[in-house]
Amino acid sequence: MSSIKINIPNPRNVFNKKIFEILYDYKSATEVHYGGASSGKSHGVVQKVVYKAISNWKHPRKVLFLRKVATTIKDSIFEDVQACLSDFGILEHCKINHTDYRITLPNKAVFIFKGMDNPEKVKSIKGVSDIVMEEATEFTLDDYTQLTLRVREKKHKFKQIFLMFNPVSKLNWVFKYFFETSKVDEDIKIIHSTYKDNNFLDDSVRNTLEMLSDRNPAYYKIYALGDFATLDKLVFPKFTKKLLSREKLSHLPSYFGLDFGYTNDPSAFIHLKVDETNKRIYFIEEYARKGMLNDRLYETIDSLGYRKEVITADCARPETIADLQRLGISRIRASKKGPDSVISCIQFLKRYDFIVDERCVKLIEELENYTWRKNKKSGEYENQPVDSYNHLLDAIRYAVEHMHNSVSVKFFEGGL
Repeated sequence: MSSIKINIPNPRNVFNKKIFEILYDYKSATEVHYGGASSGKSHGVVQKVVYKAISNWKHPRKVLFLRKVATTIKDSIFEDVQACLSDFGILEHCKINHTDYRITLPNKAVFIFKGMDNPEKVKSIKGVSDIVMEEATEFTLDDYTQLTLRVREKKHKFKQIFLMFNPVSKLNWVFKYFFETSKVDEDIKIIHSTYKDNNFLDDSVRNTLEMLSDRNPAYYKIYALGDFATLDKLVFPKFTKKLLSREKLSHLPSYFGLDFGYTNDPSAFIHLKVDETNKRIYFIEEYARKGMLNDRLYETIDSLGYRKEVITADCARPETIADLQRLGISRIRASKKGPDSVISCIQFLKRYDFIVDERCVKLIEELENYTWRKNKKSGEYENQPVDSYNHLLDAIRYAVEHMHNSVSVKFFEGGL
């Protein structure tokens, strides 16, 4: 086993410049990698961590890879690490445990994959040398603080925590903690990258991102260039985050919505419960992912246990709805969008208090970034939201559509 080595004859063919420049730099206790979509930052962090782990035979490293929600691990960071091991020519020499999400490298280094939605399981893992937080904006400051206490094993040198994320609202903890203060901390290294830094990006993806600069300049700055969103007037400025118990809410009726996407936008599924008496909506569970073919979408809804439920989906895709019915989601139905359906449903939803399960990380992201459109000339807010950060919110509109269609909703000038 000791003969297994990574052989990279020309690093320029493997690493982007920004990760290659710090490939052997382990001085910073925390590395913050952020930027726009398709910048290669997550892939670069995985490359660095794998390279660091396989290079140490004397004291094999134990690396903890984390997502906030455990169910998202299989199709994200777990796949990415295996792809990197394959690229380096060592995957066939590794032991892969697909049940426990654990990878043992030839030098006995161990990669463990967990969700932070069960922090007690994370606390039980001892001897961690490095921690990787994928989609770090989904975590909390308390999560990060707790994780800094996990990397204390004395035998490991150069212990590090890596954070990767696309910037979202300035309300998010990562902005407040790493960017809002002017304090310089030598233990923290911040690396910003965009699609322009990714030498391996497909031309079609690059062109799609470039087109955003003309079509939606504000969104281009956030999504493509990786700038933090300027706080503007939020459509839903107030909501409560908490860990919800399904058992305690089992007496309330459930509603389900589905918005379709594929390449640039995710398919977004939501499960919510409505407490009509107390005017509260509880958001129980979400699923949002790009590149979902119909059979995969069916498998996901089935695995979540919602195949037999009434699901209201975007009427703009009747062929997709018909295909999902054929596959076995027999009670899926098309939404009935009418004139001003977006605004009327927003005003309907404002009648309720939002209580969001803290594991619904994508919905929280949308609520913190869904803003009213501002007229560039007058500076006044228009009665129309910006068409971004709204995929799960669209699914929510479909889910409650039959409720608000029967309610007379008063329009408020300016949407506020």
